[in-house]
Amino acid sequence: MSKHNCYICDKETSLLMSFGQMPIANGFLAKEQFKDEYFFEMEVAFCQQCKMFQLVNQPEREQMFNESYAFFSGTSKAMGLHFEKFANHILSDYIKDTKDPFVVEVGSNDGSMLKHFANRGIRHLGIEPSANVAQVAIDNGINTVVEFLDKSLAERIVSEYGMADAYVAANVMCHIPYINSVVEGIKALLNPDGIAMFEDPYLGDVIQKTTYDQIYDEHTFLFSVYSIQYLFNQFDMEVINVEPQVTHGGSMRYVIAHKGAKPVHKNVYKQLEYEQVSGLTDFETYEKFRQNCGKYQSDLMSLLDDIKSQGKSIAGYAATSKSTTIINYCSITTDHLDCIYDTTPIKQGKFSPGAHIPVVAYEEFKNNYPDYALLFGYNHEKEIMAKEQEFMDQGGRWITYVPEVKVI
Repeated sequence: MSKHNCYICDKETSLLMSFGQMPIANGFLAKEQFKDEYFFEMEVAFCQQCKMFQLVNQPEREQMFNESYAFFSGTSKAMGLHFEKFANHILSDYIKDTKDPFVVEVGSNDGSMLKHFANRGIRHLGIEPSANVAQVAIDNGINTVVEFLDKSLAERIVSEYGMADAYVAANVMCHIPYINSVVEGIKALLNPDGIAMFEDPYLGDVIQKTTYDQIYDEHTFLFSVYSIQYLFNQFDMEVINVEPQVTHGGSMRYVIAHKGAKPVHKNVYKQLEYEQVSGLTDFETYEKFRQNCGKYQSDLMSLLDDIKSQGKSIAGYAATSKSTTIINYCSITTDHLDCIYDTTPIKQGKFSPGAHIPVVAYEEFKNNYPDYALLFGYNHEKEIMAKEQEFMDQGGRWITYVPEVKVI
């Protein structure tokens, strides 16, 4: 395993495990691209100084976020409702009394969140490095720039628009290895009384449920409250509230302000205490996690092999980024899955990263139900189960692996 210094505090980290050679998680590809497919060694480490869980190696950001990016926020109704509530929370609780408020969202994707500000005539700016999804937002009247955020961009925004009253991000901050520069940018961007509010998959949920598929190329970090507090304290900012979310198998929303600008909610102290008691600050916890990953891998492959030995058909359901980790770490191949059904047009007719399992238009699922569907989109389980009652009525079974490997 490699040596690695922490992205946050530059101390040498403690290496935990390798998931082996991994492709770009959202790198769905055509047959002619197979020979040039990019792989990297996906290792993870834990910093015992700042308690940040992190990838050791990561592809160049342009390889992951570009004009062919295959994730559009607007494809999930559940996430659309979630972003509407997120926006309303900021509107009602943080900028309601602000004169001519200005909101900046980083990783604004197709504008699913910012539209709730734009529709109210609120000044806003989306920062989205993937040109194809940014164009969807622009076409819908969302003010968007195709760039990556850092301190210099933040200073340019301030000079053109003024300081921001709210900085917003959803499932973005954990993607950024140069996050110290981004926090510098947030500090420069925010009004003295402004807030940053962002949410990402929560380390505590990943460890508790062994959702190792949250580890993939885009997720440089899995955050805890402790590690986020450490990060922002370096820049004279602090966590003033935390709000657990059910999205993505368990996420945490962080509210940040300039140090001393706002009172710190008791939720912060409560969550910090939970992290200490549950072992999130202890290296031994991650050793146990490594062992659990191996067990989940073995359990899932035993189940798939057993089903296939009975002559039954299995298809994947939802070609998610997270499925790339599951498929490649577990060595799932076309011998196990006939295909993966997905609703995203840009993925249909292509093949999954690494294992090259065909991705088929979702409409075909109803025409050709498999005996079993491996649920890669488990974070939308309720939404999917309600939608697929007919599949179950006709004897279809689901294979899930969170919080345990089982058939339902």
